[in-house]
Amino acid sequence: MALLLGIDTGGTFTDAAILDIPEDGSQGIVIAKAKSLTTRQDFALGIADAAQQTIAKAGCDPSQIGMVSLSTTLATNALVEGQGGRVALIAIGFADRDLSNAGLKDALGNDPVVLIPGGHTTHGSEAQPLDTGPLEDQLDHLAASVTGFAVAGYFAVRNPAHELAVRDLILARTGKAVTCSHELSAQLNGPKRALTTVLNSRLVPTITRLIEATTRSLRERKIDAPLMIVRGDGALVGSDFAIRRPIETILSGPAASLVGAHYLTNARQAIVNDIGGTTSDVAILEDGRPKLDPQGARVGGFRTMVEAVAMNTFGLGGDSEISLGGTALNPQLVLGPRRLIPVSLTAHNHPAIVHEALDRQIKSSLNNRWDGRFAIKSGIGLESDMSSAEAELYQKINEQPKALDSIIDGTRQSAALNRLIARGLVQIAGLTPSDAMHGLGQHEIWDRSAATKCLQLFGRQRDGSGQAYCPDPSTLAKRIIARVERRSAEVVLETAFQNDGKDGADLLHHPLISEVLDRRQQGQNSSSSHTAEFSVRLDRMMIGLGASAHVYHPAVADLLDIEVEVPEHADVANAIGAVVGQILMKAEFTVSQPTEGRFQVTGLDAPFADEKSAMQEAEKLALERAQYLAREAGAQEVEVSLWRDAKRANVEGRDTLVEARIIATTTGRPPITG
Repeated sequence: MALLLGIDTGGTFTDAAILDIPEDGSQGIVIAKAKSLTTRQDFALGIADAAQQTIAKAGCDPSQIGMVSLSTTLATNALVEGQGGRVALIAIGFADRDLSNAGLKDALGNDPVVLIPGGHTTHGSEAQPLDTGPLEDQLDHLAASVTGFAVAGYFAVRNPAHELAVRDLILARTGKAVTCSHELSAQLNGPKRALTTVLNSRLVPTITRLIEATTRSLRERKIDAPLMIVRGDGALVGSDFAIRRPIETILSGPAASLVGAHYLTNARQAIVNDIGGTTSDVAILEDGRPKLDPQGARVGGFRTMVEAVAMNTFGLGGDSEISLGGTALNPQLVLGPRRLIPVSLTAHNHPAIVHEALDRQIKSSLNNRWDGRFAIKSGIGLESDMSSAEAELYQKINEQPKALDSIIDGTRQSAALNRLIARGLVQIAGLTPSDAMHGLGQHEIWDRSAATKCLQLFGRQRDGSGQAYCPDPSTLAKRIIARVERRSAEVVLETAFQNDGKDGADLLHHPLISEVLDRRQQGQNSSSSHTAEFSVRLDRMMIGLGASAHVYHPAVADLLDIEVEVPEHADVANAIGAVVGQILMKAEFTVSQPTEGRFQVTGLDAPFADEKSAMQEAEKLALERAQYLAREAGAQEVEVSLWRDAKRANVEGRDTLVEARIIATTTGRPPITG
């Protein structure tokens, strides 16, 4: 038996679970689990706390942990928020106009670019000689101003020789991290591959700090085990491998949830709905594996070449902001997309401050739009370049909650507050679905009394006729829960439509779809009032994940008229998925025929005179490369498979090879000590 520790850092919570896995690889047992608040200012703190809690609950010696595996939102968040190191792009054989494609110029921002002659043709032959002179002239200056280098060559996937030569030059002169585009993708499309390379290079210092801090904090707790990282496709890689290719960890957390969903239910065809504190992640299981996005993962507004789960992420979670929208005469509850700190959690940590403010506001006969809301410094974000209004407001806020009605008194300050929030300098505490669940007694981990007071303040807001929206806190809490259930059903349905190749958002707002969901939520018998009854349902079951899955997902399934399974340990499925995955590596080589009787293999200068020899060499190279990558990722024993796709044409009555793709895939379990 082996004890494995899985950890997932989410937007709100860091989850941990310890599994006892039999040596024969059969289903393991979850022997302990825990949650800790994610510490955004230093992720390693929340990780260490969750790990320590879990080990204490398991009652095991830390030295018994045979492997630690981490899924993390850090790479995704860094790209979304525009964070990371400064990078120099060395573009070999590219023209200046190529930088305008695939969002490459936007991704670069003010980072430097050096265009140098070189590059190859689509068949791998040299398009023009490599000239590193322009790079050598600038290299010392660049090295002093960047954290790493991204190297992208024209058709480098067909012949990486020029990228490798530039890489060796940079390493010899600077010693700084270098990412080559051919290492990240075998797909054509130079600008898009260059974009992916730039983003990867930008993430290297960020993921390095996380891994080093995590390794250090685990060892301080006597956990000396291999550290694995979850990739965006759900597979595992060693921490050293992840430092070199951090771009592959985007969507790591959602991928771990899907792997965990399959492990806990053994379902092969399902739609997975994981509602967390900050977001809802909805994706598809096909044949027991996460369905991947064929166009590459999109993150931070950029479409990359990274293989990752086809995931729809919506700003809907237990910490979603609750506001009043609609019209004056027909007000409607609006959820998110902004995340707030629940008032019940804020009062749990600062009871005197929060209750004093809430009691004062309840006693007042005047309604204030800021009632029930507090501002807190976040501890992250850059404090430079503030406007005078932002600086003035920021000085009024500290690490303890400050009631907004005491510091905001006009539109100018309201705009300044929104800018401070957008920059990550300030967080807002206010009414959330988590507070509604506390108000109904369905959650009892924080301060129920504060949640009830906040519900009371929110519900007394006036509509256009001067009436209070919902003066009873319990009734308001039920409305909030019902709104979350409805919105959760909508995001599942939108994902299902999108999976079928349709415009999910447009279809979702079709009157017939709204009518079906309205009827089911209200429990109406449509046959009594409709001549024609319409219905909609999914072709597969739903797996509900998340700490609040047992509350929301049964009602969501009823709205969609499908079977739902909320497995035991649904609250830490992501942490479980982080530790039960396998190492999976692919290597792709091509065989082309640029002229009759001349067969070219990726990366080889000398052509082959016959197709059979070229194919055999390509298969050999693919297998060797895939096995090498698997070992680099940490796999101890691997299984290998080979896939061939040959495009052929009839030329003057002869069956002729146009191009063949050979893909070798290796799978294996990660290293486990003890």
